[in-house]
Amino acid sequence: MKRPGAGHLSLPALGTIDVQEDRAPVREQRVSGIERRFARQMLEVLGNPPIALRLWNDEEIAPLGVVPVMRAHLRDRGALYKLLLNPDLHFGDLYSAGRIEIEGDLIGFLETAYRASNAAMRRSQLVKLRAALLNRPRANGLNDSRNNIHHHYDLGNDFYRLWLDTEAMQYTCAYYPEPDMTLEQAQIAKLDHVARKLQLKPGDRVVEAGCGWGGLARHFAKKYGVTVRAYNISREQVAFARERARAEGLDGRAEYVLDDYRNIDGQYDVFVSIGMLEHVGTSQYHELGDVIDRCLTPGGRGLIHSIGRNKPEKMNAWIEKRIFPGAYPPTLQEMMEIFTPHDLSVLDVENLRMHYARTLEHWLERFEQHTARAEEMFDPCFVRAWRLYLAGSIAAFTTGALQLFQVQFARPRLNELPWSRAHLYR
Repeated sequence: MKRPGAGHLSLPALGTIDVQEDRAPVREQRVSGIERRFARQMLEVLGNPPIALRLWNDEEIAPLGVVPVMRAHLRDRGALYKLLLNPDLHFGDLYSAGRIEIEGDLIGFLETAYRASNAAMRRSQLVKLRAALLNRPRANGLNDSRNNIHHHYDLGNDFYRLWLDTEAMQYTCAYYPEPDMTLEQAQIAKLDHVARKLQLKPGDRVVEAGCGWGGLARHFAKKYGVTVRAYNISREQVAFARERARAEGLDGRAEYVLDDYRNIDGQYDVFVSIGMLEHVGTSQYHELGDVIDRCLTPGGRGLIHSIGRNKPEKMNAWIEKRIFPGAYPPTLQEMMEIFTPHDLSVLDVENLRMHYARTLEHWLERFEQHTARAEEMFDPCFVRAWRLYLAGSIAAFTTGALQLFQVQFARPRLNELPWSRAHLYR
C-alpha cells in the first residue's frame, strides 16, 4: 500500500489534472505554424541555447545556426502552452508528470538551461519583471514557518534514511577536504570544521536553531564535551533526535526542543544554525538577530551556515511551491541585517559552493539506488519530482546560481581569537 505522501509536495494534482490534459495520440496531434513560432520564441527568450525542443509529433525545433547538444521532449501541446505561461513553475510540474522528458544527461541539460536563463535575466528587465510578478514566495511568520517545515521535513524519516548519510542524518552541505571522501566522512568533517570555527571547549553551552535530525548536537556533546540545546519545529526530526540521543547515553548533554527558534531562551556561549536561514525569510532577520543578541553571553560567538546568492533573487518558483515553501537564499549583504543592528562582529566568511554540489551528487546517487522503494512509499510522480529537485540543485551550485555561506561572528569584546586559520585545517 502506498503512503499518501505526495500530498505533502502538492503533487497529486499532477497525476489527476495535468497528466492527461491535451494528450491525444501522436498521429492526431499536428503542430501548427503558431506553435512552431511559440517554441522558437521560447528558445529565443532563453538566448538561443544549444537546446532543441522535440515536439509531440517528433518534429524538432532548435535555434537557427545552433547545433543542439541537449533535447527536451514535449509529449503534448498542452505542455508547450504551460511552459509559455510560466516556465519557472510549470517545467517542474510537467517533468514530474512525465509530460516532458529530457534526452540524455538531466544535470547537463539543467546546467545549460540555468546558464541561458541567467544570461537572459541579465539582458532583459521584462523577463525579470515577468518572473517576479508570476512567482511570489510564501510568508514565514510563526504559523507559516511551521506549515512550511512540515511540508518538507515531515515526509517521514524512512524516506530520508534512503539517501542521507548513515552517521548523523544530515540534510545540509558536507565538507570535503579530501575530494574522494565518502558522504559519511564528509558530513562528520563538516561538523568538526564548524566546531573548530566555533573554538568549542568542554563546558560550553551551545544553542542550535534548526537542528534537523540532531546529528550536530550529538557529535558536539560526544566529541567536544559541550552541552547543546537544539530547537526544531519538525515533529519527525525531533522524535528521531531524542531517540538517538537516549540510545547514545546523551541525556542531559544533547537536548531537543520541539519549538520555534524565536522562542529560544536562556544564556549560551555559542549560537549555531546549519541550514535554517534559508527558511527564515529576510523580513524575519531582525527577529533572528534579536534572538541571538538575547541569548548570547557577553563573550559569545556563533556561526550561520546557509545557502545563498551573489545578488538578491527569489527561489525557483517550482522549488518554492512544491519542495521548499517559503524558502529564500540570501545574499551576504542581506545576512548582515542579522548582525549589524546588534553590533555583532563578522569574523570569517567561507563559501563551500562546490562542496554542496558534491554532497548533492552523493545524495542523488543514493536516491537513484532506492527509487523503487521511494515509489512504493509515495508514487512515480514524487520520485520524478525529487530527481529533478536534486539534479537541479546540483546544476544551481555548479553554475554559480547558488552559493553556500558559512558566516562566523562574535560579540565585539571577544579578543581570544586565533591569529591565523591554521586551527581550521589541523
